[in-house]
Amino acid sequence: MKRLLEVRDVSRHFGGNAAVDHVSLDVFDGEAVGLIGSNGAGKTTLFRMIAGELALSGGRIEFDATSLPHRPDQRARLGIARTFQIVQLFGGLSVLDHLLVALQAHEGRQGPMRDVLWKGSSTPEEEQRCLETLRLCGLSDVADAPATALGLGERRAVELARALVVRPRLLLADEPSSGLDAHEAARLARVIALARRETGLAVLLVEHDLHMVEAIAERVIAMDAGRVIAQGTFDAVLHDESVIASWLGRSA
Repeated sequence: MKRLLEVRDVSRHFGGNAAVDHVSLDVFDGEAVGLIGSNGAGKTTLFRMIAGELALSGGRIEFDATSLPHRPDQRARLGIARTFQIVQLFGGLSVLDHLLVALQAHEGRQGPMRDVLWKGSSTPEEEQRCLETLRLCGLSDVADAPATALGLGERRAVELARALVVRPRLLLADEPSSGLDAHEAARLARVIALARRETGLAVLLVEHDLHMVEAIAERVIAMDAGRVIAQGTFDAVLHDESVIASWLGRSA
């Protein structure tokens, strides 16, 4: 299997504190990896460095054997998409329009001059790709609805669809179950699993909900105090003595 994301000896310091301390990990093409740990373990800081939102204090990150550019939008054009713990949608836009905006921005089809050239319209190919993505995410019935009027579960699915419509190779999913009930979280996990089957998408998932981690991730990496303390299958990591002691808060 081809290595897609390579993180080597990465650190991030805030003042004299190391939030991430010499961490190395890989995500392979088409693989789903869960990143777990207690609050303050360093997983969100590491995640944000991979996304391009925080600079590295040391180490390197490569995507498809190429050093990553600094800006998140440049990383997106290489094939890295991102969802957020707090859903970020545009007021007044329909579900379909959210995807069209994302797709046109990704393709450089936005801005004043571009609006003049294309008269602000979408192409049939763009609309078809957006409709296919809505189908994949179970949102076809609400394509014309205002996205901000939907329930949280559907809003999270809209954000996921917006990330998937640009056909990324790697999805960085930040706490996608946040605020969802068990039924909604399970539905979103099924959507992510379906997207992986249909597109070959790789996923790096930061998540507290162990049911979602188990449903999505083939491999799990546990962090504590800025370091990787265990990795392997879901069951192996959850039964690891270091994880039990640090994350679950009890001895083995």
